[in-house]
Amino acid sequence: MLLEKIISISGKPGLYKLVSQLRNGFIIEDVTTKKKVSIGNSSQVSLLDNIAMFTFDKEVPLFEVFENIAKTHDYKETISHKSADAELKDFMAKALPNYDTERVYTSDIKKLAQWYNILHKAGYITPESFVKAEPETLDPVQEETTEAPAPKKAAPKAEKPAAPKVKATSAAKSAPKSTHTKKG
Repeated sequence: MLLEKIISISGKPGLYKLVSQLRNGFIIEDVTTKKKVSIGNSSQVSLLDNIAMFTFDKEVPLFEVFENIAKTHDYKETISHKSADAELKDFMAKALPNYDTERVYTSDIKKLAQWYNILHKAGYITPESFVKAEPETLDPVQEETTEAPAPKKAAPKAEKPAAPKVKATSAAKSAPKSTHTKKG
């Protein structure tokens, strides 16, 4: 899932995708309607990629919470953000069992459920969207047998041919004097 371009804008419902940057703002696209609009730099924007949920141990990135919800709900929509508080807390306990009940408010859980359902509706929640690209590594057999290449010796520098010595003459001495005088 590519959350680095998905944003929430304070005061605007829904989620948006950053399309491009302008001199004095951004062009954004609603993730569900695909309608493009521009916003100014003064808008308060939150990147979903930078949001995390509190647990008693650490902060868990929103991406991982969405992945837990998707696996729990078989990559389908989840409960409505308008559900009762008790249902929302049960939902959160399944999505992030160790969540900090003191610092994660019901309003945060509502927003989480709403954002998840918006992203699901827009096609961002699929089994393929949570596959992480693995870094390329050598398998252990190759690592043991691979030797580091010997450092290359620097090639001897070719000597530059000496520049021919030229006797400089003074241009001022050889230039004719101007005979034109200003009359005035």
